[in-house]
Amino acid sequence: MIIIGERINGMFKDIAKAIRDKDSAVIQDWARKQEQNGARYLDINVGPGAADPVAAMKWLVEVTQEVTDLPLCLDSTKYDAIEAGLKICKRPAMINSVPAEAPKMERVFSMAAEYGAEVICLAMNEEGIPKDAESRVALAMELVATADAFGVPIDSLYIDPLVLPCNVAQDHGPEVLETLRQIKLISDPPPKTVVGLSNVSQGTKNRELINRTFAVMAMANGLDAAIADACDDELMAAVATARILLNMDIYCDSYIDVFKKG
Repeated sequence: MIIIGERINGMFKDIAKAIRDKDSAVIQDWARKQEQNGARYLDINVGPGAADPVAAMKWLVEVTQEVTDLPLCLDSTKYDAIEAGLKICKRPAMINSVPAEAPKMERVFSMAAEYGAEVICLAMNEEGIPKDAESRVALAMELVATADAFGVPIDSLYIDPLVLPCNVAQDHGPEVLETLRQIKLISDPPPKTVVGLSNVSQGTKNRELINRTFAVMAMANGLDAAIADACDDELMAAVATARILLNMDIYCDSYIDVFKKG
């Protein structure tokens, strides 16, 4: 499973302050730490407090790329900000994200085709997040078909079935796992899958334990990537171990270190 480091996000107080103060050292420290601990993409999100999201995204991309060559996952509901970031990314980026809503799919898939970007596709539409796996998969199929119409390769798509906090939507968990299984059957090749891992534990106690447990369960059901805390050593160890047990990597005594080094 690919880990997309979640920490450069304006929702975190230190990142929000760094964006306001143009303090590149804070951003670059988190970029280095996440890469060193095994992240293979870095999520870049200016957060809701940025006065100028476009300028903030450009600055975040620039200062992050000064210290890492990892591809970036540009995360915003402001598509002008995402496009500003795409224009200056040194490597093809990932767009986070697009729901199954026609105007948004047109904008995002057009950008993805132009810039060669991957796309996180949300299994939701104007009516919100469906409860059952069947409805989530139907939305995934709509997203895949629309992306194909815009010339975006299917293997550039990451379907997010949208896991909700287990303390308020506990019955959604099994539906998400079933969605992960079914998405692998909707096309050949199938799209990839991704979750925002920290969402499953939002507002709960034992957040780290819940995140690690769900990550391993989701991997066993076909999960390809997660936006997650790459600096959680026990999470990274659990993911590395699951890869061994699922026969994704060859066992060696130092397999955790090997996973972190990519």
